[in-house]
Amino acid sequence: MSPGKRPTPVRPARAPATPPAAPPPAAPPARRPRPIEPTGQPRSARAGKAARKHRATRGPKAAPRPKAASPKPASGGGQILEVQFKGLRTDFFASSESPRLAEREYVVVEVGRGRDVGWVKRVANARDIACGGGCDKTNSRTVPAPSRRVIRRAAPSDVLRLLELRGEEDEVRRRTRRLVSENRLRMKVSEAEWQWDRNRLIVYFTAKKRVDFRKLVRHMARTFRTRVELRQISVRDEARRIGAIGRCRRELCCRSWLPSIEPVVLQLAKDQGLSLNAEQISGACGRLMNCLRYEQAMYKQAKRRFPGIGQRVKTEQGNERVKGWDLFHDTISLKSRDGEIRTIPLDQFRTETRAARRSASQRR
Repeated sequence: MSPGKRPTPVRPARAPATPPAAPPPAAPPARRPRPIEPTGQPRSARAGKAARKHRATRGPKAAPRPKAASPKPASGGGQILEVQFKGLRTDFFASSESPRLAEREYVVVEVGRGRDVGWVKRVANARDIACGGGCDKTNSRTVPAPSRRVIRRAAPSDVLRLLELRGEEDEVRRRTRRLVSENRLRMKVSEAEWQWDRNRLIVYFTAKKRVDFRKLVRHMARTFRTRVELRQISVRDEARRIGAIGRCRRELCCRSWLPSIEPVVLQLAKDQGLSLNAEQISGACGRLMNCLRYEQAMYKQAKRRFPGIGQRVKTEQGNERVKGWDLFHDTISLKSRDGEIRTIPLDQFRTETRAARRSASQRR
């Protein structure tokens, strides 16, 4: 060691620090002892009782939330139009035109394949048609509004074009009949109808049997260069579309005022006491006249006032048999045992039968 320097003291080394000991794990909480349940009461009943007790302490039950009202179909203030086309063909359309459409106005409507033009036959409000309980009041249903609509009012040029197409339909019918004869098909072409936009041509025909007209349709499509539809109709529908004069020298009922054609059977002629000769009770179409149908109710009501033909009745003249009666003159024909036939008014017949019943009761 050199003189003048102090010696450096030597410090003892420190012991390494020991980490603190980890605390002992906490003991799990003691589980509460499960109460002993009585054995005389089922668990479900006890649970229900506890739930009722809990609800009682919770307070009165809140009132149920009212259900949201289902939206009603908006009928709107539009119109429902019955539009008529050629041949008394009608269909319903919805319209929202302003100003409102009136009857006898021509309108342009949307159809299955394009547009067509017809005239308004009848007008109704959408609120009146879409009634909640059904227009006939037979069931609770809502009458839906028509899916097709009126596009616009028809301009004079639209109506002029429609009339030009109607003038061309005679030539279409003649050419179609020529094609039918060339294909040797047993069918009668009765009418042709152009759609206003010339996207479709409808040809109506009658036939006794089903006809395979696929080849004819291809020829017509090449000839007229449009979509062609052939529709088979009955002879009654043909007379309704074309029109004619009946035996009464008036326009056919199915054409003038009958809304629909109902089936007519020969039993109607028997009930009305008419001749069963088909030529005398048939119309222009060769089928039984429609007037046999709508006059049947009047005959049924009138026949209730008369006794049955062949029935034995007792009058002041004795026992007689009903030979016949006349609904229009209110007379009845009676045949006695001697073969004599007398015709008396219906009121007199009733008076004689009442007098005969009184005399018979007095004798007893």
